[in-house]
Amino acid sequence: QVQLVESGGGLVQPGESLRLSCAASGIFFSVYAMSWYRQAPGKERMLVASISNIGGSTNYADSVKGRFAISRDNAMNTVYLQMNNLTPDDTGVYYCRASSRVPPDYWGQGTQVTVSR
Repeated sequence: QVQLVESGGGLVQPGESLRLSCAASGIFFSVYAMSWYRQAPGKERMLVASISNIGGSTNYADSVKGRFAISRDNAMNTVYLQMNNLTPDDTGVYYCRASSRVPPDYWGQGTQVTVSR
């Protein structure tokens, strides 16, 4: 049974930081590229950051470049998203996704991040 379990969300003030984690089980983790998505209230889910299966390549949405960093630990089957200098626009539910050349992709259940004074 495949599971992706996100954690680390919460309520923070603007300018603060959070580190999200996504722990995978039931898949050969190092085969999968991993991504973080955000879905804000009333908006479509958008890609925030992605990392290749062995971590050699990363990509970020323009809105988070320079503030967020995605990383992975294949020995721990975990992907991370370090989020710094958070703004209210970063508010939403953050989902991790595992994808490979062969479907299906897998999604976690999401973790809520709220940035507010």
